[in-house]
Amino acid sequence: MSPRTVARTRGRTIAAAALVVGAAAALSGCASTTTKTATAPSAFKQAAQDNASAITVWTDSTRLPDVQKYQQEHPAVKMNVVTYDGSADGSTYLQTKVQLFDRTGSGWPDVVFASPTDVTWASVPTNPSAKAFAAPVDQLVPASTLQGFAAGSLAPCQTGGHTYCLRNDIAQVVTWYNKKLMDQWGYQVPTTWAQYQALGEKVAAEHPGYVVGAVGDTNSQESYFWSSQCPAQQLVGDNTLKVDLTAPECTRMASLLDPLIADKAVSTQGFFTKGFDGSKVLMAIGPSWYGQYLFNSAFKVPAGQIAASAPLKWDGQSTTATGNVGGGIWMISSHSTNIKAATDLTTWLTTSTENLQGAPTYPAFVAGAKAWLANPANKGYFATDVSDVFLAAANEVWTGWSNTKFSDATPWSNAVLSALTAGKSLSSSLPAWQTAIVNEAKSVGYTVVTR
Repeated sequence: MSPRTVARTRGRTIAAAALVVGAAAALSGCASTTTKTATAPSAFKQAAQDNASAITVWTDSTRLPDVQKYQQEHPAVKMNVVTYDGSADGSTYLQTKVQLFDRTGSGWPDVVFASPTDVTWASVPTNPSAKAFAAPVDQLVPASTLQGFAAGSLAPCQTGGHTYCLRNDIAQVVTWYNKKLMDQWGYQVPTTWAQYQALGEKVAAEHPGYVVGAVGDTNSQESYFWSSQCPAQQLVGDNTLKVDLTAPECTRMASLLDPLIADKAVSTQGFFTKGFDGSKVLMAIGPSWYGQYLFNSAFKVPAGQIAASAPLKWDGQSTTATGNVGGGIWMISSHSTNIKAATDLTTWLTTSTENLQGAPTYPAFVAGAKAWLANPANKGYFATDVSDVFLAAANEVWTGWSNTKFSDATPWSNAVLSALTAGKSLSSSLPAWQTAIVNEAKSVGYTVVTR
């Protein structure tokens, strides 16, 4: 399984996805949020209901045990469970199948686990004679339940005045560091980007070979540029996307990273590149799943060394903003003949504290996140208690990096990673990155504005 898949499926999961939506951000994948003019919500027309009918559930393998647990605890609910890829790594399997079902008039699953990107097509009809696949959950779930999700995490689910999914997990970006090495070398954990840059230059001079970050992964832009509030892909209307990499929020991050890249304090090789030496990572700017899935599982850093601190601020910035690298969603089909059972399952999967305490990645539902953090298995590995850091950062994910019809990984990989490999600077790569995003956006029907 690739790092991106893990981010989307385990956590928008490694990277993979499934990610970032809801009254709270994440984790998407992909990605994020929208700025739209709300329209007056209208009730959707349900199919003829039969509360005794079986529901069909499509889930990825990571979430399968949770679905099976619900089935065991609710034996009266008839369920047909199907395992599929969960839209990991940009798969269009779900979309293709729904398009087929819309043409044939049958076959739709009642509940699906997917990536936030799927909401962009599932919330609208796939053809003129069809109706949108995703049911508006704001008409099925109490408002009090929706309000229980981390701030901004449901944003990727929201369009046209409705909420079309419930967020499974998020992947808020925090500041990771090796506490053992920081203490040994007498370094202070930075709280601002300026301090981070200064520390990186100090590390390059005093401990060459060690790094304070990496920009070579397909999701690195979500850690750095999303956290900088760069308007790389910001929906300013239902189908209008703002792409402005000349904005100071974009150029300041490129300018900060360029000297660190030149000094080799920030690697242009990705953390998930085969052979990356994890023992040389002093710091990393990355999502909440980095702790267990990068430092513990991939890098094999011994327990008690890795810690997390709050997302970094810019000098003069009064509020904190951070990014999101992952997180999945659950959608309910508007075609379901047993909406009651489908809604109960989806609500249980995303809000049950008893279930979420054992989740593989950080839950989007706040009460579930607190239960998850109370589980020693989720924080016993770390050198310090990460609870307050994770909880605060979950509410600080910037909602201006929007969930779109295309993956933000493609323009970044094609325009920026290739340039970095060729020895070019981040700053010099911004125009090409902008062009790549604009081309992707126009290819899927967005109207693009650049200022």
